[in-house]
Amino acid sequence: MANFEITEELLSQIENLQMLLKNNVAGMFGGNHKSRTHGSSCEFADYRDYVDGDDTTKLDWNAYARFEKLYLKLFLDERQMHTRIYIDASRSMEYGDSKKAERALLYAATIAYLSVCEMDKVSIYVIKEKAVHEIIRGMVGKESFLSSINRLEEIVFDGDSFISEAIVPENVGYGDGLSVIISDFLTDNDYESAIDHLIGKKRDVFCLQILSMEELSPQARGKVHFFDSENVSLFYRKDIDREIAKAYKRALEYATSRIRDYCNARGADYLLVSAEDKPQDVLFEKLVNMGVFQ
Repeated sequence: MANFEITEELLSQIENLQMLLKNNVAGMFGGNHKSRTHGSSCEFADYRDYVDGDDTTKLDWNAYARFEKLYLKLFLDERQMHTRIYIDASRSMEYGDSKKAERALLYAATIAYLSVCEMDKVSIYVIKEKAVHEIIRGMVGKESFLSSINRLEEIVFDGDSFISEAIVPENVGYGDGLSVIISDFLTDNDYESAIDHLIGKKRDVFCLQILSMEELSPQARGKVHFFDSENVSLFYRKDIDREIAKAYKRALEYATSRIRDYCNARGADYLLVSAEDKPQDVLFEKLVNMGVFQ
């Protein structure tokens, strides 16, 4: 299990952010997000010509006095979205003194808090092997967040994860918010199908890739034993020289560009962060600059 710390100062800063959604087409009434449809909120959107059968209480009589024509006032439809956060709970997420796992929990918690501040629902899941396990379901409001978010510390990072085989069979909602996948994505297992599935459901998709400093810039040299973190029966004995180090960097670039390019091609958001990055820099600079938050 990994522990994470989220301070009142950080939560206070998060309240100043706003989540930007592209596929805001469904959801329930009650949230802070403005849909592309017109509804019954108090915020004026536009006019259209009156036709028989329209609600006469929405007629603009001032406009009639000026133009001698009946116009109907349209109002923005405010909807409650459902943010769904998926955490890769495989053993590799604990590589590097568990810092990756800690950051995964922290970013999941901060995104969840931003969502409840916008009066949206939040559900948090872990992906273990080929299944999705619900940790928090339909959390709404700050009080619910404060009483529920510590459940994340019960997550055990172990085994492997098959992102697509876990997510695709699940109920993911349609057009009602953001789906976040937090993982190191250092796997040969399929995750592309999950991204396509979520995009096909008209959901906003954000893939957050977290890597440790040892993975981003390994310092190992000489004769070293390597063990597969998700299958300890597999191990490798290598004499790490300059050529091996270069080959590793090429493999890492392939792995990160694979997920980055796939997200870009599908209209999903993607960000690679180090487990050593300051959360404030990620939340208030990188994600704001990307247009995920504002």
